[in-house]
Amino acid sequence: MMLKGKFWLGIFIGGLSAMVLIAAGAYAFRGMIAQINFAGKPEIPAPPEQALSEASKLAMTEVRQLVEADDQKDFEFAERGFIATRTDPLIRNAKGEVVSDLSSYDFLKGPTSNTVNPSLWRHAKILTRHGLFKVADRIYQVRGFDISTVSFIDAGSGWIVVDPLTVVEPARAAFDLVTANLGEKPVLAVIYSHTHGDHFGGVLGVTSHEDVDSGKVKVIAPDGFMEHAISENVIAGPAMNRRVRFQIGGTLPRGPEGEVTSGLGPGIPHGTVSLIAPTIIIKKTGREITIGDVKLVFQVTPGTEAPAEMNFYLPQFRAVFMAENANLTMHNFLPARGALVRDAKAWADYLTESIRLFADKSDIMFAAHGIPRFGQKEIVDFLSLHRDAYKFLHDQSVRLMNAGLTGSEIAEVLELPDVLARQWYNRGYYGTMSHNAKAVYQRYMGWYDANPANLWPLPPEPAAKRYTEAMGGAKKVMDLANSAVEKGEYRWAAMLLNHVVFADKTNKPARDQLADVYTQLGFQCEAGTWRNIYLTGAQELRTGVLKTPAGMIAKDLIAATPTPMIFDFAAVRINPDKAISRPFKLNIELTDRKERHLITVENGVLIHEQDIVDPEAGATVRCTFPDLLMTLFAKAPIGIKAAKGDIVMDGDSSLFEALADVIEPVDADFPVVTP
Repeated sequence: MMLKGKFWLGIFIGGLSAMVLIAAGAYAFRGMIAQINFAGKPEIPAPPEQALSEASKLAMTEVRQLVEADDQKDFEFAERGFIATRTDPLIRNAKGEVVSDLSSYDFLKGPTSNTVNPSLWRHAKILTRHGLFKVADRIYQVRGFDISTVSFIDAGSGWIVVDPLTVVEPARAAFDLVTANLGEKPVLAVIYSHTHGDHFGGVLGVTSHEDVDSGKVKVIAPDGFMEHAISENVIAGPAMNRRVRFQIGGTLPRGPEGEVTSGLGPGIPHGTVSLIAPTIIIKKTGREITIGDVKLVFQVTPGTEAPAEMNFYLPQFRAVFMAENANLTMHNFLPARGALVRDAKAWADYLTESIRLFADKSDIMFAAHGIPRFGQKEIVDFLSLHRDAYKFLHDQSVRLMNAGLTGSEIAEVLELPDVLARQWYNRGYYGTMSHNAKAVYQRYMGWYDANPANLWPLPPEPAAKRYTEAMGGAKKVMDLANSAVEKGEYRWAAMLLNHVVFADKTNKPARDQLADVYTQLGFQCEAGTWRNIYLTGAQELRTGVLKTPAGMIAKDLIAATPTPMIFDFAAVRINPDKAISRPFKLNIELTDRKERHLITVENGVLIHEQDIVDPEAGATVRCTFPDLLMTLFAKAPIGIKAAKGDIVMDGDSSLFEALADVIEPVDADFPVVTP
């Protein structure tokens, strides 16, 4: 989850993972995480000072006691093997612009702020410990430079680099740190564990197209990598990109009153996204590959945390790499930014397979986020208890669903058994029991809960006006909300005030009152994602939607995007009224890709067919793929391109203009917390 500042070029989670073209530019999206290209990050207003309420303090009593009783084992694992970190905390791009500031989380070195859930504060301190660490003989990691972790395996004559972060600059900084402390060696191979952008986007920071093309460097990825890395969020990308701002707190100031990590790792730096296509594809569990003098044994785990994902085992080191299938937090089955619901049962089943294949043979476990685990028993316990949390969540959600409970009802009553809940790595810093239970329900049953009243409800704005009127008007509802706040009933207060705001978005007192409620809910949250969502909602209620500049998509990602995906994205942006008023057919020949495409616009839809030429089509257009993107999506003037010879048209040249006209631009800043 291009962002995960998690934004700027926006995945996108982890993500930032797929690339999405929008409006006059492009956003990069992670399947964890998307990113808003905050090279020109908007000026972020400081939130008004707001103290933690007594009700919020009381709500955090239990978790505060858990933190006070912490055995500090995770901190010891996080610190073990530390070698060095950068002397300059600022990582810059080629222009000298800062893309990441490793000191931005230094506030966590102080005493726990009462505006942050103490469990999240503890977790964030572990996630943001940055530097080069020795995991085991010949296995190293650079952590804290990005939302993800990059691993370096010494293969004798060179390095195997695993998951080279989200953007080039931190990946290069990590490699420089390794070289400075461990000596200069070439990269022999790069492994992408899965399809999310924070695990491949920095690849050009550790190798080059030339070295891969020449065969000096192998790039290894799971089956389906290119398809899913590009496509996972293309069609719904603009909506996901808007929502990801909430999930990762991309417009929040970093600090005790704002963003305190994403819950999965530090915030994603803004920088240069890259991609090199794999040269070796892993299709089956048990596949063995030797790089240098190191043997790797792979386990493919499709449909778990990512559509294409894999773990691997290093027998000579008794070490297992668990990709993003096992984390320092409960993961999410359905990201708050949106995505297809992940298969909780498959996830648990593949962890069972991992335990069977590797656990009793491993003394070291490391992964793509978080910290390593040390000791065979520790690894077995971790994988077993982590697996059991996902299996319990799946099985009990389905049991309650079959007993007649709806998704929201299941989420309200389902809790992990204490033996699972007391494990820090099963707590909901990134995914939550509540959100995941609803995701399991949605995977099996969809959005409809079978109650006829919910089959055809009023949309939010007219419903809010009716509710507000029925409760006696805005003033009455706001008074009810005040009473709820005094009792510490913030969830109910939020529901009440949301109706008032959606009934009248100009009601500033109601907006401010709701922002205060969201702030208290955010302060209480153990989940970094939920904290970011509430505080971003409060920010937008107070200041409006911050306008974010569009960042240009990386050329590697453009080159890797199949043309049919581009036309699929165009099809979901068709203005039906315009499309119905003027049906047409258009042949498009992409001269650089040597492709032919037939576009049919009729009955309000766009139909795309590849390798088809219709002699009866109204026109034929010949251009390059970049020019196609610039004219259809960035709205570059077609006439100027045609006059320069970049676009050649036979037949009715107005049809290409008509195609561009029916593809609507996307408003990347649509309202969320107001109508």
